[in-house]
Amino acid sequence: METSSESERTVDLGLTLVTGATGYVGGRLVKELESHGARLRCMARRPEFLKPKLSDRTQVVYGDVLEPESLPAVLDGVDIAYYLIHSMGSGDDFARQDREAAENFASAARAAGVKRIIYLGGLGREPGLSDHLRSRQEVGRILRESGVPTVEFRASIIIGSGSLSFEMIRALVEKLPVMVTPRWVRQPAQPLSIEDLIDYLIAAATVELVKSAVYEIGGADQVSYMEIMKEYARQRGLRRFMIPVPVLSPRLSSLWLGLVTPVYARVGRELVDSVRNPTVVEDTTALEVFDIRPRGIRAAIVRALDNEDREFALTRWSDALSSGQTLNWGGAKFGSHIVDSRVARVPHPPRYAFRPIRRIGGAVGWYFGDWLWRLRGFLDLLVGGVGSRRGRRDPQSLVPGDTVDFWRVEAFEPPALLRLYAEMKLPGRAWLQFEVEGEGKGSTIRQTAIFDPVGLFGLAYWYVLYPIHQLVFAGMLRGIVAAVERGARTRSTEANGRDINAGRRRQGESHV
Repeated sequence: METSSESERTVDLGLTLVTGATGYVGGRLVKELESHGARLRCMARRPEFLKPKLSDRTQVVYGDVLEPESLPAVLDGVDIAYYLIHSMGSGDDFARQDREAAENFASAARAAGVKRIIYLGGLGREPGLSDHLRSRQEVGRILRESGVPTVEFRASIIIGSGSLSFEMIRALVEKLPVMVTPRWVRQPAQPLSIEDLIDYLIAAATVELVKSAVYEIGGADQVSYMEIMKEYARQRGLRRFMIPVPVLSPRLSSLWLGLVTPVYARVGRELVDSVRNPTVVEDTTALEVFDIRPRGIRAAIVRALDNEDREFALTRWSDALSSGQTLNWGGAKFGSHIVDSRVARVPHPPRYAFRPIRRIGGAVGWYFGDWLWRLRGFLDLLVGGVGSRRGRRDPQSLVPGDTVDFWRVEAFEPPALLRLYAEMKLPGRAWLQFEVEGEGKGSTIRQTAIFDPVGLFGLAYWYVLYPIHQLVFAGMLRGIVAAVERGARTRSTEANGRDINAGRRRQGESHV
């Protein structure tokens, strides 16, 4: 759903500074601004880490809001500054650090003649506001009082692939068929999709602003964390049982979250402490000022799941378990995904290295342990799955949507990529991906198996079969390399034969 026109987004905003570009919201915002040709500068404490991720047109400079002497150079010539910094994970003294950082930035922005500051804070009202939300709103007040016109957005839960709240919800629902739910899980919130948040942030750069303003923003629905988890489970086809309990302290909740979700305990404690406050929109002025109509929770989760799969599939796993590294028991974990990635190098160009890959499955087989693959297909049939009898449509050619035994082709880009999605019965989702890259006169073949387990049974499935997976995946890559070498020898033999025949023809012609 598009909520802003292209013309609105391509207006020249002047030089735009984004702080917090290494964070979730900042990173999404920078990519969106880059796609529309904005003149950008990003501030980072480690510019060398951020620069490779951004366009060559985007400036990346060193700066630290706790080092005020570094800020004048950062803000020089800046027209619009996005302030997306907070210190929730930095320790017990985060509120003091947030206050000091905001004061330093506000003073430097005023001195540099910045025309507008755009800040993202949090919803919630006194009394009883959590320390985290109180600090976020204090930062907004400091920026508004700086003398630089400031747009402060106050938002609730952000729903998007990779967001802290969404990752926590996803991990809880995927891993726990039965959940004990404390009182904070039932507090009302107004989740906002990351796409709608980015629309608001970009629109704030051009909205008419006479003086500083605060806008409360949220999605179309007011729901609790429990309702969000139930909606996620519904969309993933999972049955989950939730048992309410009257109390569970933020500290105990955070420790539990640290065990079963990607949220570590200190951040989890602040997050839980914040969601015990209702975070709903009470002032709807934003709907009058901005031409944005946010999604509801169902559409936001649909979008997050779609983006998660696409972004995960596009991620390069070359550093996950490359050759020469020690394999860790259970594979490398990324969120709920478990990854087994292996690399081999061959002294042949990609068009030859990719040939065995494009022929995989069907009559050719899987280059190692074909009887194990047939057994897996037979077991799949016994439990009502598709089995491996479907084979392939064509022994040489593939197109997205083709079947390959109990897999389906999700992407086929010769001679670089083949990605297969598993259609056998599994307690989760699985992909098998092959990538080929040119490297000098040779090629690198990267084989990646990806498993997204559902619940404890899914994790048990992976660990029980882990030794077999190691045997099969390692053998398959060796088999592909051997097939590449066999193809090279065949080509060499055929070339020699052609040379001999050509020589004989030339010799016969000379006799004539």
